[in-house]
Formats: sequence, structure tokens, C-alpha cells
Amino acid sequence: MRKTIFAFALLAMLAACNQSSKPTQPVETESEAAVAEEAADTIDAETRQENMQEVQAYLKECGVFYIATTDGDQPRVRPFGVSEIINGQLYIMTGKVKDVYKQMAANGKFEICALKSSGAEWLRLSGTLVADETLAVKEEFLERNPSLKAMYKADDDNMAVLYVTKATARFCSFTEAERKVNF
Repeated sequence: MRKTIFAFALLAMLAACNQSSKPTQPVETESEAAVAEEAADTIDAETRQENMQEVQAYLKECGVFYIATTDGDQPRVRPFGVSEIINGQLYIMTGKVKDVYKQMAANGKFEICALKSSGAEWLRLSGTLVADETLAVKEEFLERNPSLKAMYKADDDNMAVLYVTKATARFCSFTEAERKVNF
């Protein structure tokens, strides 16, 4: 029952982000996406870190977030529960044997959706994921998330950590205007 309610809330929030009492916004074009990527590359380091920390805090508050990838022309969405800022980068983690990793490796573009428990506020984060094979980063990720140690080892050749680049985060709500930050 809880999963069904969450699914309906997720659909409602996606619809609400695309609709408002204001005139309908056009879908982001490739040129607008390029401008967003450029904006992420040109912001100063302090603002970049503040924006990244705000997104990380939001993801932590939500607990579970959903990541969308593509499998050919078919979108795929699944739940994730961990993210960390390490060495100034926002990371997520998965296993290399999973389809999600194979999809990320084939096309690094992604979108995350995280819904707060109120069901009235959510975050949409898009950008590109880049794999990082640095052993120290994997070890740090596991130290911060000890429950994953039962499934992964930093040197097991399965653990994959990926960091977010060219990020655009959209903070959405049923009651307030969308706010956008880049990092």
C-alpha cells in the first residue's frame, strides 16, 4: 500500500513540476541544456560547493531517491539510497554487475527525483555521471555507509562509484516557484 501511495505521489509531483498556474514552460531544448552545462562550469568554487551541499542534504533528508537512466530507447527508474560528497564531488554508488551500471556506462546522462516525506516538495537533479575507480574514494564511501560493506568491498571489482558533473538541480513544490541551481 505504501509503495502504491508513493508511486501516485511521484506521478503527481512529476505532473505538477510540468504544470503550474503560470503559463506552461516549454520542454528544455538541447541549447538550453548546453547553457545549463555551461552555467555549471562557470560558477565559482564556493557557490558550486554550497549548491552541491544543499542537494546532498536534500537527498539525505529524503532517504530514498529515484534515478532514471536509459536502456536503448526505454527509460528505466530505480531507487537508490546513498550519496556522498567526497573530495568536492557528489557521488552515488552501485554494482558493476547491475543493469543500471551498464546503462550509466553506455549513457552517463541521468535524472534523479527525490520526494520529501510531506509529498509536496521534491528535487529533480540532472547531469552526467562519471565513473571513478579511485580506491580511496571507494573506501571512504564504504566507511560512511557501513551497511554496504556486507555487499561490496572497495577492491572487489564490482563496486562502482560515480560522480555528478554538469549538474542542474530543480527544487520543486506545489506551493512555491521552482528554484534552480547548478554545480
